[in-house]
Amino acid sequence: MASCDVGCREHGALWQRKHSPATGGVIVNIIHSATGYHSKAIRFLNVAFDSSGDSLLAGDHQGNIYVFDLNGNRFKLVQRTMQACTALAFNLRRKTEFLVALADYSVKCFDTETQELVSWMRGHDSSVSSISVHSSGRYAITTSTDTAQLWDLDTFQRKRKLNVRQSVGIQQVFFLPLSNTILSCFKDNSVFAWEFDTLHCKYQLPTAVEGSALHYKVFAVTRDGRIFVAGGKSNHLHLWCLESKQLVRIIQMPTEVRAVRHLEFLPDSFDGGSNQVLGVLSQDNIMRFISIETYKLLFVIGSHEEGISTAAISPSGRYIASVMENGSLNLYSVQALTQEVNKPPPPLLKVVEDWPKCKSEANKLTVRVTSGRSEQPRKSKGSKIQTRLLKVQMSTTLENKENELPGGLNKKRLQVLLKGYGEYPAKYRTLSALAHWSAIFGETPYIPLLAFPFVKLFQNNQLICFEVVATVIVNFCQHWFEYFPNPPVNILSMMENILAHHDKELLQHFIKYSVTSQVYAWPLLETLFSEVLTREEWLKVFDNIFSNHPSYFLMVVVAYIICSRAPLLLCNQSKDFEYFFHHRNNLDVNAVIKRAYHLMETTPPDIHPQRVLDDFVPLTKGQYPVFNKYPKFVVDYQTQERERIRQDEIEYLRERQLVHELEAKAQEQKAEDEAFYRKQELLQEAEEQRRKMLLEEEEKLAERRQRLAAVRRELKVKELQFLDASRRRFLKYQLDRREMELKRLDDDIARKVSMRDRETAAAVQDIEVRQMELESHRQLFEQRLIKDQERITQEMREETDDRQRKADLEDHIVQRWIETDREERQKAQLVAEENLAKVEQKCIDNEWRLQVLNKLRHDDQDRDKHYEEIAKLLHDNRVKEAELLKAMREAEEEKWEEVAWRKARLEEEQKAAAATDVHRKQFLEDEMNDALELDEKLQSGGGYFERLRDLKARRAERRVEFQVPKSGNICLNDLSASQSSSHGRRQELVRQERELMAEVRQLRQKLTARAHIRRPPALGAPTRWTT
Repeated sequence: MASCDVGCREHGALWQRKHSPATGGVIVNIIHSATGYHSKAIRFLNVAFDSSGDSLLAGDHQGNIYVFDLNGNRFKLVQRTMQACTALAFNLRRKTEFLVALADYSVKCFDTETQELVSWMRGHDSSVSSISVHSSGRYAITTSTDTAQLWDLDTFQRKRKLNVRQSVGIQQVFFLPLSNTILSCFKDNSVFAWEFDTLHCKYQLPTAVEGSALHYKVFAVTRDGRIFVAGGKSNHLHLWCLESKQLVRIIQMPTEVRAVRHLEFLPDSFDGGSNQVLGVLSQDNIMRFISIETYKLLFVIGSHEEGISTAAISPSGRYIASVMENGSLNLYSVQALTQEVNKPPPPLLKVVEDWPKCKSEANKLTVRVTSGRSEQPRKSKGSKIQTRLLKVQMSTTLENKENELPGGLNKKRLQVLLKGYGEYPAKYRTLSALAHWSAIFGETPYIPLLAFPFVKLFQNNQLICFEVVATVIVNFCQHWFEYFPNPPVNILSMMENILAHHDKELLQHFIKYSVTSQVYAWPLLETLFSEVLTREEWLKVFDNIFSNHPSYFLMVVVAYIICSRAPLLLCNQSKDFEYFFHHRNNLDVNAVIKRAYHLMETTPPDIHPQRVLDDFVPLTKGQYPVFNKYPKFVVDYQTQERERIRQDEIEYLRERQLVHELEAKAQEQKAEDEAFYRKQELLQEAEEQRRKMLLEEEEKLAERRQRLAAVRRELKVKELQFLDASRRRFLKYQLDRREMELKRLDDDIARKVSMRDRETAAAVQDIEVRQMELESHRQLFEQRLIKDQERITQEMREETDDRQRKADLEDHIVQRWIETDREERQKAQLVAEENLAKVEQKCIDNEWRLQVLNKLRHDDQDRDKHYEEIAKLLHDNRVKEAELLKAMREAEEEKWEEVAWRKARLEEEQKAAAATDVHRKQFLEDEMNDALELDEKLQSGGGYFERLRDLKARRAERRVEFQVPKSGNICLNDLSASQSSSHGRRQELVRQERELMAEVRQLRQKLTARAHIRRPPALGAPTRWTT
């Protein structure tokens, strides 16, 4: 037995060398010693397995949580909670998370990898005694003495809470495996089942019969959720069937047991969830494992010296973890403990006892278990619950009898196996041995299904398992492989003939729904009934199969089908038939066996399989028989095909290697080419960089010019925005004032006239303002013309161009603004006049409502005439304004022509100025040269007067040449003449505009006078509209 002290280590190995389990089945003993406490150990309190059963979670009374990886031989400290844990759960949906209930009544969720707190759940007022997790891992139930709470493990929020009276109290609340049912057990022995989705009560278990009541303390449920076991302060256990809601059995434990502290079923993957082994931990700290079918005591863990405090069994049924009374943790191997369970089947030879004797013994209420098989008791006539007394079999030996070699094996035979397989049978597996025995078994897909029950039965001795499987194949699988790789059509045909003879209706039902023998017979054959029978049922069936002729095996298959005829006749879909023959069904095995014997006796010889199948023949001694009853060419063909595929793969890998080499060479050549081209590209890039530098310099210069133009545009845009904002404010002010005037029209008619006069005056003022603006623009234009004459020199050329463009843009903007303003005023005036007429009509109606309707009718006719006159006058006004606009456009076109002419003249002046500069520079250079020559001549003293005369003559010639470019001054006079003509045209346009505005003003005055004449005198106080 290995021992591990976690001590102060946070991780390490469980064992340095894996030992075989000790006599008591202990794999390793884990302790937690504390340094500085004089060899005092820290006690473990709780343990829990994960859903796989390969990892174990343990917590001690100081709050340290350890994870023990049994496959990886490692342990790790995952959390320090600093307080004792009262319950653990390690089978959550997220495999790395676990729940721990602490002494402060809270429940925390931690992660084993990150070692971080995932959630903290509070709500209990007392210590949490158990944590039950749903099979999906998404929900959990925490139970304390006063309440049970249902939690959602995705959100860690409490969904429901179960409260009870203090006088009742809760023992335990937990989920039933593989279902959506919650079972709650209370201290008054009441047991309720609740629907998980709705939390409605499904049923309540009835009270126990008189004389058998006990105070329930601990509970256990089988993995299929059918059997419920309860125990308490007694040596009795109550077995309930949850399907029938009835107490079906009371088991009496040995007299040493006075109270039960813990119950848990031992899982077995072969029993289909109907667990048959129950672990019972009693008050003497010993855990006894019993069979609830045979009522035998199978094995015991713990003792009076090394008692067990609590225990947990892995879901796979491989390990048992127990917390000992001394605070250590023991890990047991179930395989080493279940020696009696894993023994080979009993001998085929049985003794038939006297029937009256068996009958008398069956009538007894209490059956004492002996070393032989126990008979199945019957219920008495009073239908009282039968009690079984478990008695420890002292005569049972602890030897592993299934590992003993039968008489047929000897040293020579083992040497043959060692030579054939290279190692002894303890190392290799059954399927590999079958494939080495005959090549066909390596190609047959259903061999694992056929060998599965025997591998589970003889899991401790692979050699016996191999020989049993080989015996079954040789005798009970005769002619199976003749049609390989297809199912045995000949065997299935024989079974179909038998079924047709004994149950034609069922066969016709199969034919009707296209269900062949490969659907209803072959699944039972290839699995040897392991999918449809439990362990005990399978053993019982094969006891009879091994005791009869090999044809009896086929009869059992037909008998199973015939005994299931009632549900099969109700099936009408192929999927239903397939499901039926691949799952367990509610069928009496004894009836199947009897029907098979009946078929053996009543089947005609011509269709009886006994005439085709040989008698049972055991394996030959010394050497295994040669198995060649199969189409060898098919197997050889498949072997050759695999070898061909392997060779093709090797050839493909070789060709791929060659391709890789060619690709590598191509890459090298490509790299060389790229290096050459890269050099050429570098040279081209250098040349391009030089060009780019020049282009960048030019682009920078152009960008600067663009920026300057952008700044100018922004200034112009801002100026236009300011003008637009001022105009909008003015229009808003005008609109507000007119609205106020319209409101006052209802109160005083006289004020309407004055307000209309003001509007007319305001319009006149607007025209005058516009006229002043036009005058200012005209003066500004004249100033620009004057400034153009001054911008002749080269220093003011750039400024002259900028101002000229600015002036042109401003003229254009002013013209657009004038047009927009005029149109808006016209629209506003038209709307105002219409509104004014409507308001006047309303006022007249209100003031003269009491007068005669005839007078109102005449007034309406006069008003219509007045509107026609107004429309005519407005039309004339619009025609005159259009003429004015046309004149202004003509002036604008003339102005643009004048600008183009001035621009051409300016270019000529620039050319003339450039020529003047050239002549001036040449003149200065000549003067300097003459001065230098004169100085030299003065110094030399010879020919002084002749040279001075030549110098004066040359100067006179140069002056004449210098005066030739001055003819450009004549252009300025011409310019002034053109300017005077354009000024005259402009004055003529201004005069026409003034005359037009005067006519508009007179027209408005006439309209106002007519309105005064038509308005009658006020006869009394007018009617007011109030808001």
